[in-house]
Amino acid sequence: MFSLDAAIGLIVPFIGTTAGAACVFFMRKSLNNIVQRALTGFAAGVMIAASIWSLLIPAMEQAAKMGKFAFVPAVIGFWLGILFLLLLDEVVPHLHMNAEKAEGPRSHLARTTMMVLAVTIHNIPEGMAVGVVFAGYLTHSAEITAGGAIALSLGIAIQNFPEGAIISMPLHAEGQSKAKSFAYGTLSGAVEPVFGAITILFSSLLIPFMPYLLSFAAGAMVYVVVEELIPEMSEGEHSNIGVLMFALGFTLMMALDVALG
Repeated sequence: MFSLDAAIGLIVPFIGTTAGAACVFFMRKSLNNIVQRALTGFAAGVMIAASIWSLLIPAMEQAAKMGKFAFVPAVIGFWLGILFLLLLDEVVPHLHMNAEKAEGPRSHLARTTMMVLAVTIHNIPEGMAVGVVFAGYLTHSAEITAGGAIALSLGIAIQNFPEGAIISMPLHAEGQSKAKSFAYGTLSGAVEPVFGAITILFSSLLIPFMPYLLSFAAGAMVYVVVEELIPEMSEGEHSNIGVLMFALGFTLMMALDVALG
């Protein structure tokens, strides 16, 4: 069950990642630490705002018939999303940016591969978020408009741009060629349209669970922000730049959702 809107909505975030990864071709070998923290803070702000306005609020609106218990599906779905990302963190070997020790099971994977896996893990909930929102719009099973769905897609694309740069440029700094670094950066975002498309394909079966799925995506995204992005944006001196960019990303995503929704 696809439409032109849904196809565009799935591909736009991937274009954002690809464009960001392309920065490796025309920028210097590594990102300045302050710039990297600023971009990370911006991405975190976008993801938190998207989790609230595009996912949790629609989830509770759809469950409004439950009256004062309308929050229950949102709470359950949110925690399932948190636990899902916690599970991925435990079973997938990965290496966060600027970290020396890998997380997850012991592995002989290359350092660069585990850096890509770290980004890929947190792209999964973003892809699911876009897929769930478009599924809700296409099936008319949630209070989601075409504008609201596109707003989420644009917001994810905007935060994917710096994310693409943050993965491709450090890979080049680690010794990878520019072409290979670009390919890895692009590949890290490929899971988004894949997971989004799978969600839409099964949307007719998922209608009764839409409030849970919306909040599931929100919980997974919040996990990524708190576990990874906030620590990265707060590292070292001048951590206030990360906070300011977080606020910019948050207000931009909030404005997009309200204006287009």
